[in-house]
Amino acid sequence: MTAAALTARRAGPLKGRVRAPGDKSISHRALILGALASGVTNIQGLLEGEDVKRTAAAMASFGAAVERLGEGRWRVEGKGGFAEPSDVVDCGNAGTGVRLIMGAAAGFDLSVTFTGDSSLRSRPMNRVLNPLGEMGATWIARSGGRLPLTLKGGGLKRIDYRVPVPSAQVKSAVLLAGLMADGGVEIFEPEATRDHTERMLIGFGAQLQVAEQDGGSRIVLPGGQSLKATDIHVPGDPSSAAFPLVAAIITPGSEVTVEGMLLNPSRIGLLDTLGEMGADLSVTNIRDEGGETVGDVTARYSQLEGVVVPPERAPSMIDEYPILCIAAAFADGQTVMRGIGEMRVKESDRIALMAAGLQACGVAIEEEPEGMIVTGAKSVKGGARVTTHGDHRIAMSHLILGQVSQEPISVDEPGMIATSFPTFVEMIRGLGGDIAAEEPVAA
Repeated sequence: MTAAALTARRAGPLKGRVRAPGDKSISHRALILGALASGVTNIQGLLEGEDVKRTAAAMASFGAAVERLGEGRWRVEGKGGFAEPSDVVDCGNAGTGVRLIMGAAAGFDLSVTFTGDSSLRSRPMNRVLNPLGEMGATWIARSGGRLPLTLKGGGLKRIDYRVPVPSAQVKSAVLLAGLMADGGVEIFEPEATRDHTERMLIGFGAQLQVAEQDGGSRIVLPGGQSLKATDIHVPGDPSSAAFPLVAAIITPGSEVTVEGMLLNPSRIGLLDTLGEMGADLSVTNIRDEGGETVGDVTARYSQLEGVVVPPERAPSMIDEYPILCIAAAFADGQTVMRGIGEMRVKESDRIALMAAGLQACGVAIEEEPEGMIVTGAKSVKGGARVTTHGDHRIAMSHLILGQVSQEPISVDEPGMIATSFPTFVEMIRGLGGDIAAEEPVAA
């Protein structure tokens, strides 16, 4: 039975070594590219959250043989392309999954209907659909390109596309569509975003060139390419590692090490920001795993100072702003976060929900159209029940706050945490935290 709520209470020092769950972005891409490729792709360390499981099921519906071999170990046998699914593809809450799958599916002569949960159906898809439409794909959808959506692919033509806002999802969808486009694609992104798709396409044998241009990057992908299966080792997710790391930084006497964390430069903006705030962080055992740099990150309790986070850093930490707000609540002075309007179209309006949740807990936070300003304090009152709108990062962030607040903090709809971090509660408890489930009342 799923808990009706989770409650976090003030706990002692957090101590220990943990491994973050597999990176969600890389997990989605490993399954999709494995299904597009010819042959068997073996994946180690796959995140087994609900979002990624939805992508695995979707790949099976497109004709790949997808099999779980053991914890984090999966086998994908691709047929060199996508076949038309016999049923609707339900992507659950997986925004990354559905956008990348739409890009991949657009390259093939098929018709497919996508849907998802209430949160995913509320999110606009036009930023991905627009470039796919320029390439020749067509679709029928609700206003704003919202799901349910039926996409018709095939017969794509070359596009030279300038990404209008920093978005790895848009870039990746266009690249995946470009594999089968006549003439391929060229993409210019003025600001760098996570480059996992580019790295993994090369790993699967694709020809792809990336060059710096005008402060951004230009990516050239020839069309008509076939992918060859390869083996993938998924590193630890920085967005998930952020929760135990920040918990250690704000909890007196704590020291926590997250092993095997992805250190891709496009994903570690939070580490840079926490370092600027004065956090005691160290990175050891740096190594290469499957074409990505990983390492062991240790965080210790620290006295923090408020900072102005450079807006251009947002693409490298867009999912980490909720937990950054928690660190900022204990920093001396103001922490200013701007240029983060994309947070309003994530699983929820994360700016609005973080502002509401922190205010309910006694934290001074000012909401802006595309930003937030948090004023830190020596202590936080807490004592609130936070509405999450089913957003896993809103829930986890407030549960970390509850580890150090004067009064307990509860969050609703905690089942959604399993979308990205199914071992979150177990991990925090294992480090010495106090999170308890509130069971639903029987009718």
